[in-house]
Amino acid sequence: MRLSVARVGIASLTALALAAGLSACGASTKGPTTLNWYVFPEPSGSFAKAASDCTASSHGAYRININLLSTSSDQQRVSLVRRLAAGDPSIDIIAMDVDWTAEFATAKWIRPWTGANAAAVTGGVLPGPLQTAKFKGTLYGAPLNSNTQLLWYRTDLVPKPPKTWDQMIDDAIQLAKEGKPHYIEEQGAKYEGLTVWFNSLVNSAGGGIVSPDNRILIGPSAEVAARIMKRLGTSVVADPGLNVAQESQADTAFDKGGAAFEINYPFVWGSAQKTGPAVFKHMGYAPFPQAIAGTAPRVSIGGFNLAVSTYSKHPQQAFAAVRCLVNRNNQLRDAVKGGLAPVLASVYSDAAFVKANPFSTIMKTQLTNYGLRPQTPAYADVTRAIQDNLQPAADVDPPGIVSKLRSQIKAALSSKALL
Repeated sequence: MRLSVARVGIASLTALALAAGLSACGASTKGPTTLNWYVFPEPSGSFAKAASDCTASSHGAYRININLLSTSSDQQRVSLVRRLAAGDPSIDIIAMDVDWTAEFATAKWIRPWTGANAAAVTGGVLPGPLQTAKFKGTLYGAPLNSNTQLLWYRTDLVPKPPKTWDQMIDDAIQLAKEGKPHYIEEQGAKYEGLTVWFNSLVNSAGGGIVSPDNRILIGPSAEVAARIMKRLGTSVVADPGLNVAQESQADTAFDKGGAAFEINYPFVWGSAQKTGPAVFKHMGYAPFPQAIAGTAPRVSIGGFNLAVSTYSKHPQQAFAAVRCLVNRNNQLRDAVKGGLAPVLASVYSDAAFVKANPFSTIMKTQLTNYGLRPQTPAYADVTRAIQDNLQPAADVDPPGIVSKLRSQIKAALSSKALL
C-alpha cells in the first residue's frame, strides 16, 4: 500500500531527527579505530594475545582485529595481492612473508618505515631478519619472526654430526650397509621448500640467484647445489617419499624412527617430544651442513614482517600498533608459546627461550650469517622456474643447470609476477 506524500514527508523528517540524535550520541561514545591485521593462522594463541594486549595498551586509540589468511603461503599471497591490487582500504596491517617485500614495495602497496617508527622496530634486530624487511635500502616492514633450518640427527646412530653434505650422505650410506636407520629427511616436493633447499646450498657455496637490481647471478655455485641434490636423490639414503615431502612429512618420517638425519626448522624439536618420544631421547642438533668443506653455511631465512598498507585509512594508528605487536614481550611469547623464531638478538639469551630451544646459539649464528632467497618483484615466477628444474632431485642435470636456470629466470624476471 502506498503512503500519501504528507505521510512520507513526516516519516522522512522523523527518520532524519532520529538519525541526528543517534549521530550526536555516537559522537560522544565513539569507540576506538578498528585496525584489520591480516595474518596466517597462529595455533598457539600468541598472536591473539598480542592483539588483545596491544589493544588494551593503546588506551582506546585503536582495536586490533585479526583476519586469518590461509595456512599456505602461496594462497596467503594470492588473497592479499588481489585485495591490494584493488586498493582495498579495509587492510591496515599485513603479515608479509619475507619473500614478498620486493613485490609489494615495487607495486607501492605498502608504506615505507621512516624516522622514529623505523628506529623503534629495527633496534636490536638480527642482521638477517632486518635485511628481509628492506628493498633497495628502504625499510618496508617490521620484522616479526624469522626461521632457519638446522641439522637434526640421531645421537645413538652417529657419535658426531657431519659437517658437510657429502659427509652426511656418506655416514647415512654406512648406516644403510649396517642395516640401521639411515634415511636423510629433506623437503623435495615441488613447492617453496624445494627452493629453500636449493637456495641454501647456492648461498652456502658462495653464490646467488638474482640480485636486488634483477641481475642474474646463477653460476658455478648452482652446479655445486645441483650436484648435492642429485647425489641425495639418487642414493639409497633418500627417503622413498622425498619427492612429495614437505616440512611436516619430513618431520613425521624422522619421528617414526627410520631416519638418521633431518634438515628442518626448529619446530621439529617440540614435535618429536610429543609424537616421537623414543626418537627424541636420542635427538641431536647441529648447524646446517656445509656445501663446501670449510665454508660456513648461509641458510635461507624464513619468517614474516609486518607492513602497513598504502590504502589504510588509519596509517598512524597502524604504525603504532605494529610497534607494539613486535615488541620484546610479544616476541618472547611468540617464541616460547608459539615456536616462532624471534628477530631480537636479546631474546636468544632469555632463560625461558633457551630452555625451550637449547640450540638457540646455532639459530642466532645462522640468522646473523644468513642466506636470502632472491629479493625481486618477480619472485613468484623465479621460484617456479627453480622448482621446475630441480624436481625431482634424482633427475637434476648438474652440468646443464646453470644455462637452463639462467634462461628461465631471465624470462621470469620480465613478468614482474603481479597478478
